[in-house]
Amino acid sequence: MAASLDILIAAMVIAPFIAAMLAPALCRVMGSYAAWVLALIPAAIFAYLASQIGPIAAGQVQHVRFDWAPAYGIDLSFSLDGLSLFFALSISGIGALIVLYSGAYLKGHPHQGRFLGFMLGFMGAMQGLVLADSTVALYAFWELTAVASFLLIGFDHTRMSARRAALQALVITSGGGLCLLLGALLLRQVTGQWDLSGMAGQGAAIAGSPLYAPVAVLMFLAAFTKSAQFPFHFWLPNAMEAPTPVSAYLHSATMVQAGIYLLARLSPLLGGTPLWTVTLVTFGGITLALGAVGSLRQIDLKQILAQSTIASLGLLVLLLGIGGEAAALAAVVYFLTHALYKAGFFLIAGLIDHEAGTRDITALGGLRDTMALSFIAAILAGFSMLGLPPALGYLAKEEIYAAPGPLQWAAPLVLLVLVLGNAVLGAVALALVAKPFMGPLIPTPKAPHEGPVAMLAGPLLFGILGIGAAILGAWFGLRIFVPAATSIAGHSMEWHLGFHLDPADPALWLSIATWVLSGLLFWRLDAARTLLRRLLAMPGWTADTLFDAFMAGLLRLSLAFATTWQNGRLRFYMLVVFAALALALILPLASLGGVVVPSVLPELAPREWGGLVLAVIGLAAVVFARTLLMGILALGVQGLAVALIYLLFGAPDLSFTQFMVETLSVVMFALVMTRLRLDWHERRTPGMALRDAVLALLCGGGVTAVLLAVLAVPFDPRLGDFFAANSVPLAHGRNIVNVILVDFRGLDTLGEISVVMGAAIAVSVLVVGGRRLAASPVVKRPPRRARAPVGAKPEVAP
Repeated sequence: MAASLDILIAAMVIAPFIAAMLAPALCRVMGSYAAWVLALIPAAIFAYLASQIGPIAAGQVQHVRFDWAPAYGIDLSFSLDGLSLFFALSISGIGALIVLYSGAYLKGHPHQGRFLGFMLGFMGAMQGLVLADSTVALYAFWELTAVASFLLIGFDHTRMSARRAALQALVITSGGGLCLLLGALLLRQVTGQWDLSGMAGQGAAIAGSPLYAPVAVLMFLAAFTKSAQFPFHFWLPNAMEAPTPVSAYLHSATMVQAGIYLLARLSPLLGGTPLWTVTLVTFGGITLALGAVGSLRQIDLKQILAQSTIASLGLLVLLLGIGGEAAALAAVVYFLTHALYKAGFFLIAGLIDHEAGTRDITALGGLRDTMALSFIAAILAGFSMLGLPPALGYLAKEEIYAAPGPLQWAAPLVLLVLVLGNAVLGAVALALVAKPFMGPLIPTPKAPHEGPVAMLAGPLLFGILGIGAAILGAWFGLRIFVPAATSIAGHSMEWHLGFHLDPADPALWLSIATWVLSGLLFWRLDAARTLLRRLLAMPGWTADTLFDAFMAGLLRLSLAFATTWQNGRLRFYMLVVFAALALALILPLASLGGVVVPSVLPELAPREWGGLVLAVIGLAAVVFARTLLMGILALGVQGLAVALIYLLFGAPDLSFTQFMVETLSVVMFALVMTRLRLDWHERRTPGMALRDAVLALLCGGGVTAVLLAVLAVPFDPRLGDFFAANSVPLAHGRNIVNVILVDFRGLDTLGEISVVMGAAIAVSVLVVGGRRLAASPVVKRPPRRARAPVGAKPEVAP
């Protein structure tokens, strides 16, 4: 049973990615009908998840674990509980219908296969995110959703606006992803666990830790960027550059809901503190207000829906900040309500645009006769969005108004924000139903007609489910909503929502007030839109312009950095490298007190003095060399002196190796310098020479200081004893040096040989290529520059 469970959970995560890879090939063979085949993948996932509703409702939690990085204690673990099942059902169920819709919406598009592949990859990333138990896996899938959304938003890459919107979404959400990673690392530090299930029950310990505030802030940033909360809300309306199926999926069940899922999942661990409550209630309330006002200002159907999504996301964040049973239950019921009506309305907007040729709500009207089924779907979605019985939105709204009770003195203010926000969303729902479909028929760019079955199935089913889930509220409540809310609240709950009308219930009167305000706003919608546009049309900085200024500044900074540090001057690169080497050698020794001054100089034999004198002669030759070529040749003397020292101290093999490497290096460098004809004295000033001398002394002194510090430590013979004891039995060689080079350090030696071989190949290419260039009848060799006389004033390098 456990093995089969592992396979099924893994298949749910992997299957969408496999389907994504097959999508282009299927579309080439089957055309738009490939969507029907590809939709079977999320449909099968939905069917399996639906079969787990009973066991999960009974309290079972399914855990699956695969080895990933055992050396670091990281496993690829997945968990299926009430909350992850709730989100996974939404992702797969809505995803199946949107994939079907996409096939008809993009019928005949040359890149339909690529689009469907991106959609299925997006689905797989979101599915993995909500099923992940390991915080490392959660972060990996979190970033995959950002990449997939970038590809989908910028699908029409020929338009600058689409590319800009895709980049904006990627930059903002990826920044939040880095916050999520850092927050996960800090949670690991506090709890000692990578898995969220392993952190269960440690909420009090986390809240009492000094790292609680940094963890909470990092998780807030991750969720706010992903779920478009103030002040990061501006990227979501710009993402409407994506095709309509992307907008429908992104706004209803994926991407922007990832932040909501994260906050819901972390509520038992981080919730219940003043920091959690104040932050989420404040930012959620501001986002709700901004999204509500923004939706009233728009005339494009997709922009109206996008702004209303911002408002709904703010409402969900506010509820998660309040905490408690009523808020948890209201959040899950409203999440499904919003997912169903928002997906339905977006698909209807796509139908109208596809069949009538415009999304301008002021240029639409009277479509109820020519698009009757779309009109019915809009009415069903409008019932849920307005919160009218018998829609699921009514149950959600009733529980929303009961949620602020634990806030005590702040409850009236929060209730006011909720009523006004819901009233605006209700007015938007009335506009989305009435404006395009009611009234006289307005001529449109295309003759309006009903869409195909594949495009109608989604909106109609979403609308029907929004009504049916409310009518069957007890079944859905006990098996789907309560297990999800239990995971958020951290303890078991009961289902109590229904269509009972109690005049003593304040929620009923708040609902009535909401409907009245919605009707009044709809009645004066055009006047309200004109007033808001006039008031908010003031010049100045906006979030969009700030983002553009940030990106422009980042580009200028990158260009300045590149022109300064990547200027193509080899001498500058070497200067930076050796300066960094000097700092790396000297600063640790100086700060840690590791500088050792020898009290007694070693006694040297005459032959050893000879090697030292040879090294000094080579050093002097390098310093006083007039050309770069002569300096390289003189540097070879240093290498030969080192080889001689190895020989004098009883390491003939190492001495021979050093001699061969030094000889080959000098020959290669000499060939290169001869070919390039770099005359050293023409490119150095006295100031440059002094700078190089100081840097050389610092590097040499640093190396010497490190070696003296090493020699001052008592010798540890364990490594030498290991080589001596194992050379014969393991490597079958009695020459320990050879065994070390060939066997114990074989890969290091292979790397060194590869470096020398690569350099030799590069030199041979320079030599042969130079000869061919000189012999070419088209390209003539430039004349050799005359060497400046000794004592001439050097030319300053540019």
